[in-house]
Amino acid sequence: MNTTIKSVHFDADDLTKEHLEERLHKIDFAADKIVDMDFTLTREKDRQFELEAKMHFRWGKKSVVKLKSFDLNQGIHELVDKVDLKVRKEVEKVQEHKG
Repeated sequence: MNTTIKSVHFDADDLTKEHLEERLHKIDFAADKIVDMDFTLTREKDRQFELEAKMHFRWGKKSVVKLKSFDLNQGIHELVDKVDLKVRKEVEKVQEHKG
């Protein structure tokens, strides 16, 4: 799984990127099912962050998960939880289809 992290309107420090990568261990079970995962962390004018994750599954499906948060680390935590849920649902659908 290729992972990219991009920050917009601010520079995400190494600690932020490490925090996100550590949280991504939650979806290690599906690493072979995801081709690319792109994260965009954007600081809005109102000091709020918009966090977005784009997933490209190896069977051609693409999914996007977004949320807004005033706390970047809390937002990353919530975003990875949403990504985990989305990945589990997609993997389940594919397994049901095959079975």
